[in-house]
Amino acid sequence: MGKNLQNEGRLRPIDLARGHGLSTQAVRNYEEDGILPAADRTPHGYRTYTPLHALALRAFLALMPGHGHQVAASILRSVNQGEADEAFRLIDESHAQLLEDRRTLQAVESAIRDLTRDPAPETDTASETGTVSVPDAASETGSTFIGPLAEKLGIRSATLRKWENAGLVRPRRDQLTGYRVYDAADVRDARLVHQLRRGGYLLEQIAPLIDQVRAAGGLEPLEGALRDWQRRLSARARAMLTGAAELEAYLRERG
Repeated sequence: MGKNLQNEGRLRPIDLARGHGLSTQAVRNYEEDGILPAADRTPHGYRTYTPLHALALRAFLALMPGHGHQVAASILRSVNQGEADEAFRLIDESHAQLLEDRRTLQAVESAIRDLTRDPAPETDTASETGTVSVPDAASETGSTFIGPLAEKLGIRSATLRKWENAGLVRPRRDQLTGYRVYDAADVRDARLVHQLRRGGYLLEQIAPLIDQVRAAGGLEPLEGALRDWQRRLSARARAMLTGAAELEAYLRERG
């Protein structure tokens, strides 16, 4: 085991703060939150820290980018309370969430590739049930009705209505017939939902992704967002490695 940093070298709060680009109040707050071990006090009541506290602070700051403030704080608190297994469990949960995020990204990328390969449904003037032709404004604008869209996707009309209730598709109603009319954006959303459902994703998991497609203005702009998403996942994974190294150094010095 290495030298005992708890008994070596005394640091003032300002020393610890400056060394990590923080304010002295932030250092005191971290101690009060249990992120840092309790500091010794001078006869006059001033806090004194040690290089071991500096290692704890470095570990916390390194863990934050990969795990977030709340989880990083819980990890350090667990270690300082002698509950290393709880700290490891928290780290495992973060890695599991990162893996789930990667799977979601892959599902969206796969869905977009499938949509790109598969041409959009042709315009149809069938009615709400897909059995009666209704030559109205819907066909003139390249829109379609629930029956033809459901048939093209290989699903039931009731499924499209369920997706509508969940806010995943938002067809308008024809003023004359009352039929649901799906324009190009609605068809795009329905096809993306269909691909993600085939991938096993729940409606509540799909909803924020559909929101991203709408905010991006379609699938093509979303591709840039997906690349950024991939970069952020990679950065988070690397940050977890950095945080793990600093935490290991802290654990090793704690003995």
